[in-house]
Amino acid sequence: MELRHLQHFVAVAEDQHFTRAAERLMVSQSGLSASIRALERELRTPLFVRTTRRVTLTPAGRALLTEAERILAQVRAAHEAVAAVQGVLRGMLAVGTEQCIAGIDAARLLAAFRHRHPDVEICLRQAGSGALAEEVAAGRLDLAFGVRTQADSDQLRSVSLTSEPMTVLCHPGHRLAAVGAPVTPQDLGGEVFVDFHPDWGPRRTTDAVFAAAGVRRRVALEVNDVHTLLDLVGENLGVAVVPRHFAHKRASLTALPVKDTGEAVYETVALLPPPQATSPAARALMALLDRAPEGGGGA
Repeated sequence: MELRHLQHFVAVAEDQHFTRAAERLMVSQSGLSASIRALERELRTPLFVRTTRRVTLTPAGRALLTEAERILAQVRAAHEAVAAVQGVLRGMLAVGTEQCIAGIDAARLLAAFRHRHPDVEICLRQAGSGALAEEVAAGRLDLAFGVRTQADSDQLRSVSLTSEPMTVLCHPGHRLAAVGAPVTPQDLGGEVFVDFHPDWGPRRTTDAVFAAAGVRRRVALEVNDVHTLLDLVGENLGVAVVPRHFAHKRASLTALPVKDTGEAVYETVALLPPPQATSPAARALMALLDRAPEGGGGA
């Protein structure tokens, strides 16, 4: 099995189209097709279902894709490790992050990295922590910033960065604002909630708080960005339980501490492959993060 066969296979799987993949790889379509056929002959199974409009992965193809991406990521890391020994950091840094992550100013961090390592191409993906963890474990991302979504494994590890309590945000005219005191999950049981999609770190933390308290809640307004959440709370359409630093983004809202949450806090982590699979670029970014002043805040 040749590396170029795996590279061709991954490109077709990503583009779901032979012509587009061939153009991106700058090879002939006939050569790309021959490469895929050679791989299918070696594995003795079809990898794609071909139609006139697109191609889709067979079950065998889906199984191979995970391993092929991991192998190619390890090969890339090997090349970058050799370059790093020679004193030059080059290649690509693929980073993932949630929005407004606590303790991380992603834009400033990446700008500092580019200033120190101009030969490294930076790619950024924004998503929920669950998806980011899968991308790191599969080798599609070098590292990501989010919240812990699973226990460490032989494919994924987490490095704790910071933690903070959860806070209720509500409209100044809301009944909770008039009380002006810390609230418990039980106090919020009958409220209408604005929250993120279930894959997001703040949503996972809030769900854990209410599950531990045995309180059911209704998330009627589900969003995928911070500012829409703040706008909806600002129109008194619901309340939100969010990490404390969100309160600084909209001073017009009332922020109330949440008590009786047990050990549930919002914890920011760096999601990384095992040490032996961590790329030199990812290690360089983590070194920059270690040198950054505390309390950088989320972007």
